Amino acid sequence: MAEQIRLSDLIAPAFYDVYWDIQEERHTYYDLYGGRGSTKSSFAAVMIILGMMQDPCANAIAFRKVGSTIATSVFSQLQWAIDMLGVTELWKCTTSPHRMIYTPTGQTILFRGLDSSRKLKSIKVSRGYIKYLWLEELDEYAGEAEIRSVQQSVLRGGDKYVVFKTFNPPISRTNWVNQYVQIPRESALRHKSCYLDVPREWLGEQFFDDADALKETNPKAYEHEYLGVPTGTGGEVFENLDIREITDAEIATFGYLYQGLDFGWYPDPAHWVKLCYNPAQQAIYIFDELRVNKTSNKDLWDMLVTLKGVTGSDLIMADSAEPKSIADLKDYGALCRGVEKGPDSVKYSMKWLQGKKTIVIDPVRCPNTAWEFQNYEYERTPDDEVMSAYPDANNHSIDAVRYALNTVWRRKGQ
Repeated sequence: MAEQIRLSDLIAPAFYDVYWDIQEERHTYYDLYGGRGSTKSSFAAVMIILGMMQDPCANAIAFRKVGSTIATSVFSQLQWAIDMLGVTELWKCTTSPHRMIYTPTGQTILFRGLDSSRKLKSIKVSRGYIKYLWLEELDEYAGEAEIRSVQQSVLRGGDKYVVFKTFNPPISRTNWVNQYVQIPRESALRHKSCYLDVPREWLGEQFFDDADALKETNPKAYEHEYLGVPTGTGGEVFENLDIREITDAEIATFGYLYQGLDFGWYPDPAHWVKLCYNPAQQAIYIFDELRVNKTSNKDLWDMLVTLKGVTGSDLIMADSAEPKSIADLKDYGALCRGVEKGPDSVKYSMKWLQGKKTIVIDPVRCPNTAWEFQNYEYERTPDDEVMSAYPDANNHSIDAVRYALNTVWRRKGQ
């Protein structure tokens, strides 16, 4: 009698909910990220093998950015899953090329690297369709455009797909993949885990001893490597960001609202923001934006009225370096005022923003604002030393926020 395999011996408790989510077909994309020893890749491998054996039409393909790393990563991980599930005799695995075949049906797992554009061509299976796509070490890829290209080439001919994207978060908070998982997406489940979510005996005492030693000697490195926290490179201007959804219920509780406007034409845009400042919480909530290029002041005002519900009684604080634009908006019915500036006003307002406990930005309502705040870093010297001056580039939303809160941070004591 064949030995029975318990899935609870292969899947860590932290992934039970993800397992049922896949079984119930709630999402297409499963973005699994975390620190060392989180077993996210093991989970993806087990789910692919199980899923293919349950669905005779399902095939799979696993990608690495560099093809030479396939053997020691996705291929060996899937081999492990086959062995641990006790179905080794049902699978034929070859290494030239790397391929796995489920012998009862001929279903196939293909492997590709993206170090050559030709690797995306000739992706064919003899029966069924490619249901499972696995992108391992997602942070190694060039960005979302490259990922979309893979998905467009692979996800064809079926009615249900499961896409695993696994990675350890890079240290830089501005890395594209760290920002990618912060943007809500209805078809994606984002799941973060770390070694503390895994049964201790699975990893062994030495693993935990090494983690404890690093925690003692270098807490920041421990947070990044073992907990999967993008702790930053030290060059980020804003270390107090909270990029998340701001719900309608939250907005309904906000008190006085502030609006700011940074004028622009092209390539610099005009950028308007709407936010709430809670002094008791020392928190700023940015929940609306409008960004346009090559737009006249009249059209800009019309868009603010029709798209954003701005009225003539809503105070808009704008860049005082554009007196004609301010006058135009006033003629159209806006309550628009130029901000008061003075020596070192940029430095003082930036330090005030940096000193708040948190700046919450909704990445769906305000994608441009979220991107600019997250990517705004101090410039560095040729010797990689951080410079103290604030860069005057890609900061249109930041300026709009400074203008919106001009009357606040200029108060005595602020």
